[in-house]
Amino acid sequence: MLTYKSIEELIKCSIKQNKKISQMVLEDQALQMEKSIDEIYDEMEKSFDVMCEAVVQGQAKNQRSTSGLTGGEGFKMKHYSEQTNGGLSGIFMTKAMSRALAVSGCNASMGKIVATPTAGSCGIMPGCLVSLYEDKSIDKRSIVMSLFTGAAFGIVIADRACIAGAQGGCQAECGSAAGMAAAALVELYGGTPQQCADACAIAIGNQLGLVCDPVAGLVEIPCIKRNVSGVMIAFSSADMALAGIQSEIPVDECIDSMGEVGRALPASLKETALGGLASTPTGLKLKEQVFGN
Repeated sequence: MLTYKSIEELIKCSIKQNKKISQMVLEDQALQMEKSIDEIYDEMEKSFDVMCEAVVQGQAKNQRSTSGLTGGEGFKMKHYSEQTNGGLSGIFMTKAMSRALAVSGCNASMGKIVATPTAGSCGIMPGCLVSLYEDKSIDKRSIVMSLFTGAAFGIVIADRACIAGAQGGCQAECGSAAGMAAAALVELYGGTPQQCADACAIAIGNQLGLVCDPVAGLVEIPCIKRNVSGVMIAFSSADMALAGIQSEIPVDECIDSMGEVGRALPASLKETALGGLASTPTGLKLKEQVFGN
């Protein structure tokens, strides 16, 4: 059985078994949970279906958060992509942005989402994978299988560092999600297990120190837009790894570093809404708008 104590362990086992990380993890989870491989796969497929549904709900023109602070971002970006032929970033990427915004918006309006690995970072994995499924015609089974790779990396991150903004800042949420998504993307495009690790390391390294400063303590501002940044980082990290660009710092060391940075962050920058953007004059006005004096 796998212990999920390091990415290095996953790589070594994958090479030894001559299997993709996803296949190895699927079989291991079936063994550990005493279920059939088909049952474990079906559960993951249902999670992917929820991601697709969250995109649709979040792209509705009238989508608004419960607080009223945000809403319609997914629709606006989708409309912009269609009207400008992709704008500055191109059709594929602006549609991916729209999906990340949509899923995060769905979460803010109390819709059903998949925490990957948290609600605050729930738009990153769908922004990447639903886009490949719908716009690049990658078959569903491959997409679902790649989620096992991302999930395995997430388990390691949670064990070695953390995935909660209250414990490690937004680097622990959006940083982890971008790293997980980058690894999944690399496997989908035929990369090696080591390239999956490099992509994850690059993604995490690019978000070290990212603070968690939710305005009014809600997972909306700036969380929703940070999911878009996480999507961009995931794709660029995956492309670098697939191009043969390595992370000079091994992924497990990057994860350990993220944990160390998280512990060093002051409490005001860890989901308390006492610092960062949450404590700006406008941030405080928005808090008063939602909760009153």
